[in-house]
Amino acid sequence: MRAFRLLAPLVATIAIAGASAAYAQDFSASQKSEIEKIIKNYLTANPELLEEMSAELQKRQAVAEEAKHKAAVEKHADLIFKSPRGVVIGNQNGDVNFVEFFDYNCGYCKKAMTDMLDLMKSDSKLRVVLKEFPVLGPGSMEAAQVAVAVRMQDPTGKKYLDFHQKLLGSRGQADKARALAAAKEAGLDMARLEKDLTSPEIKATLEENFKIAEDMGLNGTPSYVIGKGVVVGAVGIEGLSKKISEARCGKAAC
Repeated sequence: MRAFRLLAPLVATIAIAGASAAYAQDFSASQKSEIEKIIKNYLTANPELLEEMSAELQKRQAVAEEAKHKAAVEKHADLIFKSPRGVVIGNQNGDVNFVEFFDYNCGYCKKAMTDMLDLMKSDSKLRVVLKEFPVLGPGSMEAAQVAVAVRMQDPTGKKYLDFHQKLLGSRGQADKARALAAAKEAGLDMARLEKDLTSPEIKATLEENFKIAEDMGLNGTPSYVIGKGVVVGAVGIEGLSKKISEARCGKAAC
């Protein structure tokens, strides 16, 4: 209540200032200067209001962002969770969907991969979907194209996961050469892989992933859809576990 009492005079002053913008002819230059001075002096005398206003603004922005994410997940639910272009690992019939958008040159994604594997080991009901989201340059795009070709010849996702771990866990810049080397090491049919790299399916898969990410407002990796919620950034295994529990039973721990 204190904040609102302090804020009341300021609101009245800003209302006057707002009116001056609409009806500038009603105020002289000296009057406008005096209004600006009153606002400045009030905020200087009560700087805590700026902090409170900033906190409230951030809260409202977070609520709006969450609503945007929820709407996008509902709109693209079939593509996010059921698209044949996503790589499904873990429990195919799990009760919670854990969808990760990643880039093979994302340093945070390397740690996130370890978190994902640990979660899969400890949670037998987790359904994990991997989606290539190459946002970090040409090398990332090349690596993602190879990854899609790997998925095309591996419907079970087992060899894909092996490839994924080898490439994302390796040192150095990921590109086509490194991705092909990882695919060969994972036991893929290299002749077929080279052929599949020319398939329209490569472009279609990545376009689909980018479209989903764009509608959800994702611009970095790793990013996740867990249940009906969106998580942006490497929040760590504890943060991910909390979101999984919320999706499963509506609270931080089931």
